Amino acid sequence: MSLPTPGTPPDPQRVGELFRKFCDVIARLRAPDGCPWDRQQTLATIKPYTLEETYELLEAIDSGDDHAIVEELGDVLLQVVLDAQIGADEGRFDIVEVLEGITAKMIHRHPHVFGDVRVSDASEVRQHWDQAKAAEAAKQERTSALDGIPDALPALARAARLSKKAARVGYDFPHRAMLFDKLREEIEELRAELDPQGNMPEIPAAVDMAPVPDEPIDDAARRDRIEGELGDVLFVVANIARRWDVNPEEALRRANRKFSRRFQHIEAGLQALNKTIRDATLQEMEALYQECKVLERKGGNRE
Repeated sequence: MSLPTPGTPPDPQRVGELFRKFCDVIARLRAPDGCPWDRQQTLATIKPYTLEETYELLEAIDSGDDHAIVEELGDVLLQVVLDAQIGADEGRFDIVEVLEGITAKMIHRHPHVFGDVRVSDASEVRQHWDQAKAAEAAKQERTSALDGIPDALPALARAARLSKKAARVGYDFPHRAMLFDKLREEIEELRAELDPQGNMPEIPAAVDMAPVPDEPIDDAARRDRIEGELGDVLFVVANIARRWDVNPEEALRRANRKFSRRFQHIEAGLQALNKTIRDATLQEMEALYQECKVLERKGGNRE
């Protein structure tokens, strides 16, 4: 079987028929004699499902399972078409406006493909993209260079986007290595709020001592200050990711997967010893965790 030619669009007749049929199905669900659940949805009530389907698509992509990716792409498409149908039913907009708008936007933002502009590399493409977005923002009467970043973005991803927008207008450290000095500063400020008396000992990370109970923070004002300082640390970390061209949200998702995989190795190892996770000592669990790390390295798994 020969590989497809990149950039080849789908068969227009087939995709047209299928898309029209899909739109008909969604419209039928929203009809007076359609599905009661679909009929009662609004753009506001459907939002959580849109977000959920997006994350399920990301998970499918991470899995590399093409069948799962196709299924989740379909679910995301469902959200788009259903949102557009709700808009049409409320007399606000329809799927035609959505298609016209995104098509015009993509053409406008790619003058090097659809116009006479010439570019030599991806960085110049980015410049033209930013210029086009700036022109669009001016028409929308945006007042801040930070406008256009959704509040609903995951906080870590939004931090990277905020700092990136600020950097585009010149507000950024001259050298990216300076961010590590800033990170040390923010960590010290966090430590000062966590340990106002300066009594926190320097203890190497290990599992060979008895657990020490955490002291609760009963002072609401102090808790608020700690939250603020911790937020500053995370914001700098997001900036470090941006300056080294790493997606912080993706990095954290990867770390979550890694921890989950290693913790499940602990559970499986204990089960093989006829023990439960609650019966094991911390030292036993840590030994299995380190065993998993060794096995991953031998297997070439760097995630």
